[in-house]
Amino acid sequence: MYIHIVQPSETIWSVSNLYGISTYQLIGDNGLEGLSQLVPGQSLVIIQDPPPPQRKNIEVNGYIVPNTPEADTATVSEVGQYLTYITPSSYVVNPDGSIRPLNDEAVISAAKSYHVAPLLSITNEGESNFDPALAHEFFINLQLQYILFNNVLHVMQSKGYYGLNINFERLYPEDRYLYNDFLRNAVDFFHQYNYPVSTALVSKTYDMTTGEWWGGHDYKAQGEILDFVIIMTYDWGCVACPPMAVAPVNEIRKVLDYAVTVIPREKILMGMPFYGFDWTLPFAPGDRANLVSYREALQLAIQYGATIQYDALFQAPFFYYVSESQEQHMVWYDDARSFQAKYNLVMEYDLLGVSYWSLNTSAPQNWPVLNYMFHIVQQI
Repeated sequence: MYIHIVQPSETIWSVSNLYGISTYQLIGDNGLEGLSQLVPGQSLVIIQDPPPPQRKNIEVNGYIVPNTPEADTATVSEVGQYLTYITPSSYVVNPDGSIRPLNDEAVISAAKSYHVAPLLSITNEGESNFDPALAHEFFINLQLQYILFNNVLHVMQSKGYYGLNINFERLYPEDRYLYNDFLRNAVDFFHQYNYPVSTALVSKTYDMTTGEWWGGHDYKAQGEILDFVIIMTYDWGCVACPPMAVAPVNEIRKVLDYAVTVIPREKILMGMPFYGFDWTLPFAPGDRANLVSYREALQLAIQYGATIQYDALFQAPFFYYVSESQEQHMVWYDDARSFQAKYNLVMEYDLLGVSYWSLNTSAPQNWPVLNYMFHIVQQI
């Protein structure tokens, strides 16, 4: 495998000819369908040989927000061969211990045809954000906990889920020990039925015990309690944040440096984003960026004649353009080279694997890199 950086005047045909591969292979491996030209600075994955036989074994999870049955089936059909788990997002818990219905049947059905294990995700989402008060009521009420667990169990058994993923965020910092006890109770309950239990953890670089996003998540305790954890190593650049890479490698490294000291490496799935953002400059507090996919980023670069640059510290591509209204924009996203840089961290830290948010956003440049570097473990 080789990463080729597109030079001015290069075309799909000239790059294919340079490496002795077909244009169809170049287009397919890089998600170039429908794109009429290449962009200077664009990264292309070139695969001339089959993957080496001794690839590292990893587990791969992908979150998906259920859409229509047709769309969900198409998404799983596109990427199912590369997944260990798929996690429809999400079953929202209600104050009485029930969970809101989720149209996940098509995802589960399609996943099982690829031997992908579905994980049921529960979350404490409120009307506009994660609700710490809602989570607190479950932490202090054992009866309510077991009502919730039994309702979740019923759905898992009736729909054929493989395991449970708990995504409780924005907790009261003083609830961290109560949350740990809640997780212990969940593990004890679901292990009776041979269901593995995992959580989603916010990124942090030390044991932060304060802050609405960080204080409630106890890395060390969760590493001891859970079967595995997903660390959400993304959103440094976010919809309401100043422009920067969504998942800069230097910042991910700081999180992993801490995480592996308190969580067994073989229990960590590193989060990876399948989205980028388009910011209008200059950025001011209160501004919001537009989410862009890989293909949308390339189309913007082609439309406005931008040259793609690559940040050596963040290990991510970016470019500037000026819109028709004469506003300057900055776009950060991920490509084959930046995905490879993140996968190098999985190798370096000897992690269990990776987890994507989310499969709804197409990332065709990711899959050939993943497949070349790793062997995907299946659980069913």
